[in-house]
Amino acid sequence: MKLPYFLAYCLRTPWAMDPAAMATYAAILARAYAAKTGGAMAGDHRDDTRYDENGQSLPKAARGDQQRAGGAGNIALIQVHGPIVQRASQLGMCEAGTGAHEIGAALDAALADSSVGQILISFDSPGGSVFGIQELGDKIRAARAQKPVVGIADSMSASAAYWLMSQCGETYITPGGMVGSIGVYTAHENVAKALESEGVEITLISAGKYKTEGNPFEPLGDEARADTQARVDTYYRMFTQAVAKGRGVPVDKVRSDMGEGRMLLADAALAAGMVDGVATFSEVVAKMQRNGRSSGSRASMLAQAQADLQQVS
Repeated sequence: MKLPYFLAYCLRTPWAMDPAAMATYAAILARAYAAKTGGAMAGDHRDDTRYDENGQSLPKAARGDQQRAGGAGNIALIQVHGPIVQRASQLGMCEAGTGAHEIGAALDAALADSSVGQILISFDSPGGSVFGIQELGDKIRAARAQKPVVGIADSMSASAAYWLMSQCGETYITPGGMVGSIGVYTAHENVAKALESEGVEITLISAGKYKTEGNPFEPLGDEARADTQARVDTYYRMFTQAVAKGRGVPVDKVRSDMGEGRMLLADAALAAGMVDGVATFSEVVAKMQRNGRSSGSRASMLAQAQADLQQVS
């Protein structure tokens, strides 16, 4: 297992993730690392099977699992489940998660598929790394110009997941769901005392003034703290600006009225303007199907009118 590498990756990466979820993953990772010489841990099981809303298993494909609903004018379903990282190859956080690149590829495929009239993105994610999220969010918002893109929190869309969900043309939350955790954080771990108790002393040899700042073998210095805070602030600014653009509200409203880093339940999220409605997954699909049939009828009427005009001329 490559847990030491992955733990280091987690610590040095800015996260747009619900802190409670991150604490859970960190605890499981630590437990896995402690037991790494003993093989698999009793009771632990990783199941990559995915299920649709009817409980039917889906292929073990990338996060671009696409299901079809309705007849003409199909609905492409893209699932964003579990923690989000930039690439699927980086996954390893205790459960299968979602790669931003794979979500983007699924979105591109849905846009290119002439049989797809609408796109539904289902979120059940605590968020994840900030890497790749700005680019994917821009892609989702741009897709709205080509086909209707609907997002639903079923049942959690936190932090980076909400960043992406807010870029959809319409957003919904299930009655028991929650959205939010708009914020960014990172962590510094000082393991000096733990190493000292084990009789281990680390000497860093480097070139470059700041090459080793923020290392885990000494307390975090003032300059390193300020630089880290500046990066976190930059990502937070990107996050809130993206939500403001996606939801069509001022940045100040995002920062003051949308939880300030907390999660909001369905009714509160609706009142804050974070979603457009409260509905179950099935209700959202039914609404999209009605809209699709209505659009199809209008398209048929337009085509017939054009044909009539050609006959008259």
